[in-house]
Amino acid sequence: MSTITIAKSELILGGQKSGKSRRAELLAREWLTQSSTHRAVLIATAQPWDDEMRQRIARHQADRAERVPGMTTVEEPLALAEAIQTHGSANTLVVVDCLTLWLTNLRMPAEYEPKMPPAPVDIAQAASLLIAISQAPGPVVLVGNEIGLGVIPMGREVRAFVDALGKLNQDVAATCQRVTLMAAGLPLTLKDAA
Repeated sequence: MSTITIAKSELILGGQKSGKSRRAELLAREWLTQSSTHRAVLIATAQPWDDEMRQRIARHQADRAERVPGMTTVEEPLALAEAIQTHGSANTLVVVDCLTLWLTNLRMPAEYEPKMPPAPVDIAQAASLLIAISQAPGPVVLVGNEIGLGVIPMGREVRAFVDALGKLNQDVAATCQRVTLMAAGLPLTLKDAA
């Protein structure tokens, strides 16, 4: 008998290598074992910008295929709300990994020049994401970084990004039924309205 419950929507936050993605994969694996009609879809927001990132993506794909063999992957770096709407269904758990890279893609696209100011986050895109989460017919698990726990960054652009990510995390947390903070591979439930 499983002790893991799947919320209608869950935000998993944490630092780098805190166990966020593993927790999302655990939830997807649990979902798949509950019924032969269940599906799991990962919406990946990473983009292969350089050799190191291409290697990292390949490693994540291989690890994920081993840990959750029944989960399919869709790559969508920008149109996140639309991807949730397209791939979500009552019997499909959608994992978004990750919100931090999605925000990076919106604010600093590949053609970004450091001398130019970062692109403003489209408020309509963030609002559409919140609607997609709340209206998803099946469960949605979102992974994101909590990066505002350290010192205040020195650069204007970095401070603006930390502020924007903090606001996005707060808005998504308010929308989700459950919010989990990961540290050292251990989950801490911050909110559970499921």
